Order: sequence, then structure tokens, then C-alpha cells
Amino acid sequence: MITRAELDAALRLVRPHVPVTPAYRWPLLEQVTGTPTWVKHENATPTGAFKVRGGLVHVARLRDAARPVPGIVSATRGNHGQSLAYAGRVHGLPVTIVVPEGNSPDKNAAMQGFGAELVVHGRDFQEAREHAVRLAGERGLQLVPSFHPDLVAGVATYAAELHEQVPDLDVVYVPVGQGSGLCANIAVRDLLGRDTEVVAVGAAGAPAYALSFQARRPVSTPAVDTFVDGVATRVPDEDAVAVMLRGAARFVQVDDEATERAMRLLWRTTHQMPEPAGAIALAGLLADRARPAGAVAATVLTGGNCDSELVRRVVVGA
Repeated sequence: MITRAELDAALRLVRPHVPVTPAYRWPLLEQVTGTPTWVKHENATPTGAFKVRGGLVHVARLRDAARPVPGIVSATRGNHGQSLAYAGRVHGLPVTIVVPEGNSPDKNAAMQGFGAELVVHGRDFQEAREHAVRLAGERGLQLVPSFHPDLVAGVATYAAELHEQVPDLDVVYVPVGQGSGLCANIAVRDLLGRDTEVVAVGAAGAPAYALSFQARRPVSTPAVDTFVDGVATRVPDEDAVAVMLRGAARFVQVDDEATERAMRLLWRTTHQMPEPAGAIALAGLLADRARPAGAVAATVLTGGNCDSELVRRVVVGA
């Protein structure tokens, strides 16, 4: 899915803006997991989340395309939109972002802070995405999907860093929203010829990708019911599903209570607050009964953009 040349090209585009993010072992966390556990801190990027890597690659390539792009539009629950807004500011490209009603006010403010025009439309991500398609046609903008090879190539830069930081990695737990993180980890694992298991993690209340994994084909759902915005997908991407079926070792689903417990655990053991999607991979590690004893594991803390109200709730519960 990714060649060495494509990964190196992505690194050249990402590195001026995103330094290598840390991967740490936290002793108090390992007392709970019971196994060597690395945390890849993608909350340490300029937008507080991993997706900025993909946005930088995609927007740079749109800027350099033969046909000029007047601006871009996309739909998001937060981190994808911040990624595009940040990259648009870097490369001088106007950005319009569509979010569903009731979206995170803190993430909305962050996207506007990076310079995006914010449009509120729809009851969930899928309806926001459909409105973004309409806006692209009406305004003559370039539609940016939530899953695209450029986005995967950009995100793959963190997976490459992780394997350099942890060369003996046995298993990595990756949250699944639209699939760029999962596909990037599978692609880099295969490119490097490693035996690392890549385990997909999703919310029980947003089962589209879990159902797709079980059925061996894309399966949509009529609704989602989870506070984990980053994985609240009801229509999976066909290409992402194909890569998942080819390269993921298994799929672990966790309920929202398990994710909130993982948020509290990360706060207590690392003194950093993840957003729900940043903690769900750890919840998956803790719930995975198929993990070999003593396996060197990594969990991707994909972001730290947690709403202030939720932070207060989690900290009080800790």
C-alpha cells in the first residue's frame, strides 16, 4: 500500500512541521497492563492529534497539482478538520469544515483558530460529510475525504517512528475511525517486514468496522451511540476495510465505560489527559484476551483534544 519512496516523501513533507513524537514506557501504567507497554504520544503534535500528518501531505500535494485548487472542504468531528485547517494555513489554501450539530465546542474553536470556515450541519458525521459533498459542488471546492492514500501516507510517518523507537514491538493497538491510522500501521509493518500484530479497536456503540471485520465486507449501520467522537463512524470506507481484512490480526470492541476508565488510567499514570479516541486503544489492550503473555505492546494515544467539561469529569473520577 505504501512504498519506501512514498514514505520518505511523506516524511519530507511532515518533518518540518511535526517533530518525532515521544514513545514512552510508564511504570505505573505497566503495573496495570502487566506487560511491557509503550505509549506513542501523538497528542504531542502541533494540533494535539495524529491526523495533522496526513493533512500536511494531502494539502501540499493539492497545492502542487497541475490544476490550481481554489480551496478545500471536508467533514469532521474535530481532528481531521484541525489537520486540514493547520495544513491550509501552512500552504496558503482556504479551508471550509463541516461539523455535525452538537459537535465539540473546543474542537470547533480550534479549527476556527487555525483559520477554517466552520459550517454546522447534520445530526452526525455522515450527514455532515454529505453536506460537505454538496458544498464542494456549489462552491467549486476540492472535497477532501476522511480516508485517502495521501492521508494514510502522512499518518504512516508516526508508525515508522514507532517501529524505530520500539524495534521489538509484538503488538500495536490502533483506534479505528475511518481507518487511516489502522491502514498506516499495517502498511508500515508490511513495508518493514515486521511480525508485529496490528489490532483494531473500536467502540461498541459504533460497530460498523467491527461488523465489517466479522462479515469480511463493508457493513454500515443506521446510527452510532458513543462519546468517542473519533471512532463514531456508521459508513466504513471500502478501501480501508479491504486493508483491515488483509492485515489486522483481530478487532477488539470496548464500551464507553471502558474507554473512560482508560482515560482516567492515562491521567493517573502519565499525567496527560487523552481525548476519548486517544484512550480507546489502551482500553482495547486491557480487554484483549488474545494478547500473548509478556508481549511488547504499544498503544497509540492518538490525540489529547479533550473537551474541558469532560476533562473535569474524568479528573474527578480519577
